[in-house]
Amino acid sequence: MRIETFQGQAAEPWFEDLARLRIEVFRAFPYLYEGDPAYERKYLSIYARSPQSLFVLALDGEKVVGASTAMPLREETEEFQRPFRAAGWNVGRILHYGESVLLPEYRGRGIGVRFFEEREGFARSSGVHDFCSFSAVERPQDHPLRPADYQPLDAFWRKRGYVHHPELRTEFSWRDLGEAAESLKPMSCWLKDIR
Repeated sequence: MRIETFQGQAAEPWFEDLARLRIEVFRAFPYLYEGDPAYERKYLSIYARSPQSLFVLALDGEKVVGASTAMPLREETEEFQRPFRAAGWNVGRILHYGESVLLPEYRGRGIGVRFFEEREGFARSSGVHDFCSFSAVERPQDHPLRPADYQPLDAFWRKRGYVHHPELRTEFSWRDLGEAAESLKPMSCWLKDIR
């Protein structure tokens, strides 16, 4: 196992693997993502265009088994910037995380912790960011596809120093399992002060 980092377009050779991984991991609850290669290309291109983006890959040999991303919030999509701007935050001081995905058989080995460490280290070394943030999808407790043994990651995030900010809410669109078209999903933000 090794962890490698890339910025901007340097990660493009890995995009096919990243798309496959995102589709596979995000099929599970709570994301329930149907998976669409065209959607993945569009999503990953946003990060590739930013020279200040970060890709953190977990590799087992040459196989990508995990990945996380980050990008200055000022370069993120309007959906993610909007709640911060509306609340008076300076989006130029926030590093926003995209995803953190890891195949189930590799969990529990500290890789998820390493993803957070790499992104926070990147934010601190930039000299620009005071906060790190990410948005998490919210599903109702009685969602019909919620597994009986589902455990949200809130405790893991709190242990890393992130604080839930439910007032920083947005909606983001993707196609759920079984849906014919994309629909908006509610998301709320988690933040960490890294000053």
